[in-house]
Amino acid sequence: MVRIGLIIIVGAMIISMAFAMYAYTEYSQTNYIRVNQGEKVIVGPVEYSVVFDGVHDGTRSVKADDTFVQILITAENISNDDTIISGGQLYLIDGDKNIHKAVHGGFSSKDLLVEGLEPDKPIERTTQFDIQFDKDVQYDVVIRPQKEQSSNDAAIICITNCN
Repeated sequence: MVRIGLIIIVGAMIISMAFAMYAYTEYSQTNYIRVNQGEKVIVGPVEYSVVFDGVHDGTRSVKADDTFVQILITAENISNDDTIISGGQLYLIDGDKNIHKAVHGGFSSKDLLVEGLEPDKPIERTTQFDIQFDKDVQYDVVIRPQKEQSSNDAAIICITNCN
């Protein structure tokens, strides 16, 4: 009788662990959505469109160590609740797979730092990355959701030399 009870308990533990592993792999892994520049992609409650907007050396007060690669971001909140976006969600991946954070320098009135988004009111902002730019290399921008946006989706957007 004790053996049957022990077998039931061990079996229930194994089934529970198998279900937990399934749930972990299904619901907590990042889902990367790959698109090319100009294509719309949804990350959390925000629909983005990102395009390469050129390069520049900065301003008198904020100079690039190398070159600023600038992108133009169109973002629209497609949910019913207010949300935010920030430059901290954006990363650039260069040809050597190095990850670069966005640089806020107040380069224009459209420069993205932190922005509130109301439902159905799209905005257009820019941000830049300080990198050694090579016009022949493929560059990707990654957009991750804000912590409050409770999403496992992330976008990878090719901005130059897309295949």
